[in-house]
Amino acid sequence: MRSRADSSVAERKRQLVADELRDAALMLLATRGFDAVTVDDIVTAAGMSRRTFNRYYASKEDVVVRFLADMGADIVAALAERPAAEPPSIALRHAVWVPLAACTDHPDHIERARKVVRLVLDTPALQARWLERQTQWRAGLIAELAARRGLDPDTDPYPRIAAGMALVVFDTVLQQWQPGDDEQRLAELTDQAFAVVAPALDAPAG
Repeated sequence: MRSRADSSVAERKRQLVADELRDAALMLLATRGFDAVTVDDIVTAAGMSRRTFNRYYASKEDVVVRFLADMGADIVAALAERPAAEPPSIALRHAVWVPLAACTDHPDHIERARKVVRLVLDTPALQARWLERQTQWRAGLIAELAARRGLDPDTDPYPRIAAGMALVVFDTVLQQWQPGDDEQRLAELTDQAFAVVAPALDAPAG
């Protein structure tokens, strides 16, 4: 029987392989464009086989969509970790910043991430998949926001509206992300967007 330690090591190895394939794919897609890159190009760049790629991703589209879906999952997880007494606008601002900050952890990463985001927003098929994924983690935001205020998400409109506002802010920052924008500029865009919705997010319950 495999021990927990063995399972943990195996899981880390699987994650490393998935990350290497993702990084190779995103680099090629960011530099060449979506239509010009094939799965064979990706596996060649990663030094792996197509069979290995197929274990982790269904297609090159799947690589991109999972990249953005992970950004959404990070927002939900970060919101769950914020102090319960914190105003919603501040908690959501910190949560939305988590995946954006991850894109700025290295000078080479921020421009590649921006290009991938732009690729998704400008490619109809990918944008549709992105919106599908947003629906999946919208539910997580609604549940967290309802719990923070002790509200019933099925009967009280606040959690759903607040989750929608957070997603609009996130999309707005992604849409306004321009070539050459650094971490400070992304933070400014995030602050500006939350300044618009903060009064509604922080309105007293009821």
